[in-house]
Formats: sequence, structure tokens, C-alpha cells
Amino acid sequence: MKVYIETFGCTFNQADSQIMAGLLKEKGEELVEDPKEADVLILNTCYVKKPTEQKIINHMKKIQDRYPHKKLVITGCMVEIDPEKLQRAAPLASWIGPHKVTSTPEVIESISKGEVVRETGYGTDYKVCLPKIRSNPLIHIIQICEGCDGNCSYCCTRFARGSLQSYPQEMIVEEARRAVEEGCVEIEITAQDTAAYGKDNGTSLSNLINEVAAIEGDFRIRVGMMHPKSMMNDVDGLLEAFKNPRVYKFIHMPIQCGSDRVLMDMNRGHTVDEFMEIARRFRSEIPEISISTDIIVGYPTEDDSDFEGTLDLIRKLKPDFLNISKYMHRPGTKSSSLKEINHKTMKQRSKALNDLKYRISYENNLKLEGSTQNILVIGKGSKGGYVARTNSYKQVIVPEAVPGSFVDADITLTKNTYLMGIVK
Repeated sequence: MKVYIETFGCTFNQADSQIMAGLLKEKGEELVEDPKEADVLILNTCYVKKPTEQKIINHMKKIQDRYPHKKLVITGCMVEIDPEKLQRAAPLASWIGPHKVTSTPEVIESISKGEVVRETGYGTDYKVCLPKIRSNPLIHIIQICEGCDGNCSYCCTRFARGSLQSYPQEMIVEEARRAVEEGCVEIEITAQDTAAYGKDNGTSLSNLINEVAAIEGDFRIRVGMMHPKSMMNDVDGLLEAFKNPRVYKFIHMPIQCGSDRVLMDMNRGHTVDEFMEIARRFRSEIPEISISTDIIVGYPTEDDSDFEGTLDLIRKLKPDFLNISKYMHRPGTKSSSLKEINHKTMKQRSKALNDLKYRISYENNLKLEGSTQNILVIGKGSKGGYVARTNSYKQVIVPEAVPGSFVDADITLTKNTYLMGIVK
């Protein structure tokens, strides 16, 4: 069978697709990059935001209209979060839930015989030390745990991913070791909340980082999203782990709102001051650290004063990266019972925050103009040149470089979201 896989969403979803591809190849199936050539089309869905949901459903319709005789398999979060809508959108499709990724070869074999198969529900299979087909041969994604121990009022992803299941540390380290031996120069550690790792098996994220960083080789570790509530349990350990030269000086730590009242309504489990104290300590002990955070604009209980608190927080934090989402109800969440705020107001708030975001990111990037940075080249750019990362995970575009190499580059030009440079 010829199989085409298309992925929406986060790094964790990308890793699920890479595992599906690896398992299928191991079983002798042929992977193709053009849906026209495929017998089976796999769509790995994301469902975290309403616009993404709409995009995926529209795409499903187009795929079915364009290729009515091809077998369709829907995987990812939509399978568990909204099966009724999925049934309406793709009534003849087979399904594979997020916890059933390892059953992909068996599902493909069954549907080749004309069956419609739906593998759903929670499971305990480990997603480590499995075959993977990397989208970039230099970057290896490792899922260290699945699910979370949070209960945020607006989040539907937890209905798909379930409660926290941390994978064995020795297996994660072994997978990272193999990846480095195979030439990978960037190890991406991912989860719904990487800082929750180990709460259920007696270890910690900081210990895991230290063990991966001890692997022989020249590579960098990028640590994925950490919930501030989970970080508070191990700030000292994380600070020491991030000082390791093999770890990117980059933390993704979502705050979601600058109002303690709204954070309580969101059931985030932390305050603005607690978040800012973590950021202060990282900036104090690792001055080059890049901080990424997320904001949800227009949560149903957010008023003008709450939003001013968010703007004030961002002015003080000055994040290097800021992800902004407009609030929209998601299926099954507690907040979906609340009345959404006026969408015009939400749009105005989003624009004000976006304007502030770009001003701050430009000012932060401008500090590096004229400096020399050690960069890791990770691949060709989509519009020419080569893409690289500084030690603080800032993106640098250079005209000439060797992918996989660590080189020094003079930073010549500042943009809002990236830098331009010349390799020395």
C-alpha cells in the first residue's frame, strides 16, 4: 500500500506522524509525498483551536471530493474530542486515536481489505524507542510523556491525551543517544507539559535533561512547553539543567493572562507574581535566555482592567516570542458554558497585543545586531539561504552554510521575528 501522511498541529503531533511513518515503513508499506500517488490518506488532526478545527474539516471535505476512491484515515486529537462531528465530516473514514498510534500498521492492513477500522480510547503504550521517519534528518523529536495533570477550564486537548503518563527515563535517553549517533544535531523534548515529566514515576524534567545532555556528541537540546505551575516544583533543578552548554537557552512558559482573577477562572494554578519570579530567576542566572509565552485574548471573564494587566505584564516581561490566541469555546470544556465576549472587543485587544509583541521582539532582536553568534545550521530556508539557531534559539538566516554545522556568524540585520547574518 502507498500511504500519504499529512500533519496538523504541534510538535507532539508531528512526532506521532513520524512514528506512524516509521512503523508503516518497517512493515513494508510505501510512504509517498503526493496524495495523488497514495492508496491511503492519513490526516493527523489538531483540535486545540476553533480556526484549526474549521481548517481541518474543510480540508477533509476537499480531500474526499478530490479523491473519493482513496481510503481515508483520521488520527490525532479530533478522534477523541469530537467523534460526532468527525462522523459527520468523514463517515466512511477509519480512525486512530492518539493513544493507538502503534496500531497503525494493523489498521492499514485491515482497511486494505475493505474494512473500516476505528481504534480509539486511552492506552499505556510507550512512544519511545519506536521507529521514526524524521521530517528533518538533523532534528529528532522525543515525546517524554503524554497527557498532563492540569485541569485548565478552556483546554480540550486533555480529553484526547488523558492524564499524565511519563515514559521511562532510560528509554528516552537511549532514543536520544541513537539519534545523535545517526547524525541528529538537535533533540527536541516535547510533551503537553514537559515540566510535569516524572511526577508519576519519581524523577523530574531537570534530571532527564541532565541525562540527555551527558550523551557524547555535539548537539543541542530544545525543551518544549513548561507549565509554570509544574516548574515551581523544581526551579533550582531546571536552572542548573539549562546552564548546560548543550541546552538551548530558551524556555516556553505560557502565562495566558496578566490577571490573577482570570488565571483563577482558567484554573491555571499559578499567579502572575509566581510566573514573573520564575522568569526573573532565569534571566538573572542565564542572561542570554529567550523567553516564549502564550496569551489567550478575550477569555469570557476578562474585562478591560484584566486586559490592561496583560499588556502591563508583557511590557515588563518583554518576551522574545509571544503566541497570541483569541478565545473560542472548545468542546466539553468548563469555559464553554460561559458567554463569549464581544468579538469586536476581542479583535481590538488582539491587535493591541500584536502591536506590542512585534515592537518588543524587534527591540530584543536589535540588541544582537552587530554581534557574533555561534549558530547551529538546521536546514535550507523555504525562501532561500539556510536556517540556523543561536544558543538562545533565535532564528538566523544566512546565505551560505553547511546543514548540521556549528559556526560563528556576524548578525547583520534585525527583523521582527528573525535575524540575518553572514557566516565568518
